Amino acid sequence: MSSTEAPLSGWVVADLSIGIAGGYCTKMLADGGAEVVKVEPPEGDPLRTWSASGAAIPDGDDGALFQFLAASKRSVVVDPGTATNLAELHELLETADAVVWTPGSSLADLEVLRPAALLREHPHLTVTTITPFGLDGPWRDRPATEFTLQAWSGGVIGLGRGDPERAPVFVGGQVGAWLAGAYGAVGTMVSCMRGDATDATGDATGAGEIVDVSMLEALAMCLTYYPVTYFDALGRPFRGRRSIVTPGVGMAKDGMVAVGVGTGQQWLDFCVLVGHPEWTQDRSLFRERSHLAPVVDEWFAGHTVDEIRDLAGAFRLPNAPIANGENLPHLDHFDARGTFVANPSGGFLQPESPYRMHPAALRPPEPAPPLGRDTGYRAGGRRARPEAAAASPFAGMRVLDMTAFWAGPSCTHPLAMLGAEVIHLESTGRPDGTRMLGAPMTEEQWWERSPIFSGINTNKKSLTLDFQSERGMDVLRRLIATVDVVVENYTPRVLDNAGLGFDALRALRDDIILVRMPGFGLDGPWRDNAAFAYTIEDASGFTWMTGHPDQKPLEPYCVGDPNAGIHALAGLLLALVHRRRTGEGVFVEAAMVDAAVNVTAEQVIEYSAYGSLLERAGNRGPGAAPQNLYRTADTDERGGNDSWVAIAVEDDGQWEALVDVLGRPEWATGAPLSSAAGRAEQHDLIDERLSAWCAQRTGDDVVAALWPAGVPVAKVMQPHRQGELEQLRARGYFEVVEHPVSGAARHGTLPMRLSRGPQRLHRRHAPLLGEHNTELLGELGLTTAEIAELEDEGVIGRAPA
Repeated sequence: MSSTEAPLSGWVVADLSIGIAGGYCTKMLADGGAEVVKVEPPEGDPLRTWSASGAAIPDGDDGALFQFLAASKRSVVVDPGTATNLAELHELLETADAVVWTPGSSLADLEVLRPAALLREHPHLTVTTITPFGLDGPWRDRPATEFTLQAWSGGVIGLGRGDPERAPVFVGGQVGAWLAGAYGAVGTMVSCMRGDATDATGDATGAGEIVDVSMLEALAMCLTYYPVTYFDALGRPFRGRRSIVTPGVGMAKDGMVAVGVGTGQQWLDFCVLVGHPEWTQDRSLFRERSHLAPVVDEWFAGHTVDEIRDLAGAFRLPNAPIANGENLPHLDHFDARGTFVANPSGGFLQPESPYRMHPAALRPPEPAPPLGRDTGYRAGGRRARPEAAAASPFAGMRVLDMTAFWAGPSCTHPLAMLGAEVIHLESTGRPDGTRMLGAPMTEEQWWERSPIFSGINTNKKSLTLDFQSERGMDVLRRLIATVDVVVENYTPRVLDNAGLGFDALRALRDDIILVRMPGFGLDGPWRDNAAFAYTIEDASGFTWMTGHPDQKPLEPYCVGDPNAGIHALAGLLLALVHRRRTGEGVFVEAAMVDAAVNVTAEQVIEYSAYGSLLERAGNRGPGAAPQNLYRTADTDERGGNDSWVAIAVEDDGQWEALVDVLGRPEWATGAPLSSAAGRAEQHDLIDERLSAWCAQRTGDDVVAALWPAGVPVAKVMQPHRQGELEQLRARGYFEVVEHPVSGAARHGTLPMRLSRGPQRLHRRHAPLLGEHNTELLGELGLTTAEIAELEDEGVIGRAPA
């Protein structure tokens, strides 16, 4: 393979999916260089005629979102009722490395094209499936939508998000579909790479398998913050009653802007910034300050967006403008970085890839194919993937994890769960910040009691090292020479000032892979801005789409971090494939905000293609009517009435099923409500009647009545109650991990199952601070005396300084 070819050149992927999740999965593979052959029934993927704003798609044209997701792919049409067509499809599958499958099309729903049948007929294939609940478990065939899945996941309540006097709100857009697609791409690459790998004897270690991606599990992982682990360890939820974050989104003189406070020091600085230093005297305000909102709002209203951002930046406070489909491409940072480019066929704007790399190169996007353009296409011979026993995909790979908090560890943790040796680097002067999220500092070994740190760092080793010291830097350089991959998410200047750029690392090991995860990238005017999950959400459109339309938007406060992690992992895997083929090291820049604008791409696409600004609509959405949350008769955990169910009706059949359950009342059976357009127009009436019906019933009663009838429905779960869901229990999503300090707790795993294993993902508890200092430094040749000297000098240690 030439070093200028895209990493996945030579891979062939058959795309038997419809919709965003499968489309994004295969787009990521196509961008990586794979030959993606989209296999469609004669009517085509419904996404060809989709527009979130309802814009009319002319006959013969394809919707803009489809053109974005289908770039660089081929299209073949297969009639599910024609034996000759199906035989030709099987010929294609014989030449493919992988197939991506989602249910719901006339092709994919054929028994002979369901996942197990595909693997039986073509045992060499990686069969990646993306479904609402996964392929097994009691809910596997239950109806669901993005909206109801967010409710089941705990993501609607999230981290205490929202006005407690109003219904909670889901995270706007189809975030679950995009996240599941990203996990599907990662799972496909992991499986196919395992097929390429060899063991110590030189024998191949992989073959075909099913990669089973659950959208529910992806949402549970990415819209909540390890709530079950936290609750098991500490006996209380991570967040209490819902509230509006203060500060947060503010209405300035000329637009909306957000300022974040994530640490105690940031709160003290904010008090000074807004001219209220007396607030610093009341320590309780750091935890509960929503009553200060009117004063803070007045301050926002007295300044422009630029003034607020300049002032906040001077205090190093996280801040960002509230971006949307109209203004996103024109913000100075994205303009300077060339983040948005013209679609090769439609001319509208779309985001560039979520990662940049060299010397490896991604495939430049090519126009999306018209329906059936490539019918009759035959790929060349597939890459050899002989049968072999299952093995941990990354056994033998060593990773230096120079990351902290949530985003960076979200990239490295799957590697640790799938067999890599991951060394988590901290220092006693600056431990990973998630170690602070747990027990009070008055407790013994408080830094080992964080459920958040535990949830995202199992199977790793811990090395503490102050590399700002001369001896620490010497040790770090010696360690880097022994690793395959370095991942870091410091602010850009840290690695630059330490002289640890890609060229410096290649001097230590010429085939090293370096993945950097800056918040806003390594160049551009926002390069050095502080980046937290909520800041990334503000700057990418997540916040704009979340909230009630008559209130300021709400920061999701979650997805910005894990979304960055899974995309960085995808870039890392492409780099590994490139190195395996060429022997070259690779540098990957996976900016958090670049991952975010890919997942919110529909906003920019809709505006630039159709002039339609997508906006938040509370709990309503373009694909269903009715779609909303309805209060039930349950009493919540605090004795209040904050208990809800989510109901979404996507088609006429589901509406008729709902009307039957309601007893076919006269108001629901008239002609105006027999069509989707009529139901959307009469949404207020439907909400009023459903609210009255649900208010007389418990959530369990509503679900028991509607779900068996075929209506998508869900209880709005408190995040720490995820473990009660029988579907997650049946699939073994949680595994109990014993910790020597904090005890036993359930830990979430991954939202994808690899049928060839490993079957258990958490093999060891998260490491104690500096637990592996002696082991790792001894492997570098340091003597016991030298290690003791480093500890005496504070270069290493086992407790925070």
